[in-house]
Amino acid sequence: MWKEKYRIGVKRIDEQHEELFRRVESFLKALRQEGAWKEKLAKVKETLDFMGSYVVTHFADEEQYQKEIRFSGYEKHRQVHEKFKAEVENYVEKFSKEGFDEDLVQEFGGKLMAWLINHVAGADQQIGQYAAKMAGEV
Repeated sequence: MWKEKYRIGVKRIDEQHEELFRRVESFLKALRQEGAWKEKLAKVKETLDFMGSYVVTHFADEEQYQKEIRFSGYEKHRQVHEKFKAEVENYVEKFSKEGFDEDLVQEFGGKLMAWLINHVAGADQQIGQYAAKMAGEV
């Protein structure tokens, strides 16, 4: 699912993006495989834990980089990150209250993948373009 065209040209951020794609891809593959729901449930919980912690670290690193290069879209980008973190928390709450219903798990997986592709292939590319432009002006 990771594509080279998703690179923004910042090694640490690109590595983190690749890890996010690996984890989400692994999660989606586990959901599609035949097998016991108990095994799938373990993968769901693992992915929730990972997203809850890794995304916070990744967003902090990405936002710090944006500050360093004085990215003009920083505030808007930060708000998008906050909204995504809130969505993940919303799913954590839903799973806590409603249980790990298979339809809800599938919905969560779809949202993760759609958000990741749209964000990395769209909004994050603007960071790379801005950084390249600023490097060319120095």
